[in-house]
Amino acid sequence: MVLGTASQVPTRHRNHNGYLLRWDGEGILFDPGEGTQRQMLRAGVAAHDINRICVTHFHGDHSLGLAGVIQRINLDRVPHPVTAHYPASGQKFFDRLRYATAYRETVELGEEPVAADGTLAEGPSYVLEARRLSHPVESFGYRITEPDGRRMVPELLARHGIKGPDVGRIQREGQLGGVTLDDVSEHKPGQSFAFVMDTRLCPGVDALAAGADMLVIESTFLDEDVALATDHGHLTAGQAARVARDAGVRHLVLTHFSQRYPDPREFERQARAAGFEGELTIAADLVRVPLPKRG
Repeated sequence: MVLGTASQVPTRHRNHNGYLLRWDGEGILFDPGEGTQRQMLRAGVAAHDINRICVTHFHGDHSLGLAGVIQRINLDRVPHPVTAHYPASGQKFFDRLRYATAYRETVELGEEPVAADGTLAEGPSYVLEARRLSHPVESFGYRITEPDGRRMVPELLARHGIKGPDVGRIQREGQLGGVTLDDVSEHKPGQSFAFVMDTRLCPGVDALAAGADMLVIESTFLDEDVALATDHGHLTAGQAARVARDAGVRHLVLTHFSQRYPDPREFERQARAAGFEGELTIAADLVRVPLPKRG
């Protein structure tokens, strides 16, 4: 769910940043900028939907909504723990936003700041990783990857005479009557999602995007303003699209647009001109963008 797509200055049609990823029963909120709580209301997103908050960096359009979101989580007495990830160098900013005003804390909010590349969390449905980006303030991108699995092949099951309850049994036990799971299934790569905000081109961008099923990435500027983008630590539409093209991304979502550009179709045109041929979304506020179906 896209909650906001503006860059530094919001517009009549674009709120500051905010993105909620729903992943196998969990909700991960990325970069809650100013106004996120109201955008959640408009989008039908409840505080109860949030399990993690991931902040890429502490510029206001990516973090000023933290105060309201954290207080709403507590006001609604969310029944599960919520974990927050953010650059460790910005701890003082997180503290100020967490305790911006008086309120009653009712929820366990875990703080897990990010200081280096690596794995942040690991569970049965995904691994959450961070990679350092290149921006005037310390910034990290995030990647979520589902563990690889196995896909049952009906033709192979039939060949070995396995059907009914025995299908579940061989999945659980790994073998049945001399037939192994490998004999009746094939490798199924896990889904992956990458989130890349304010950054110049750098190794972290490529590492996060590599093979991603969906890449949500900033494209603040159009290609004719590439010098301005580099100077301010941002990407152009063409740069973001070339990253996605070279990384083999299935679905590219461009967002974080400068208010200087009135026509979002130009971002699409430049992304296609850069050679990206996969599914492409030019993000708009309150739009739901489904992950590509599992292979």
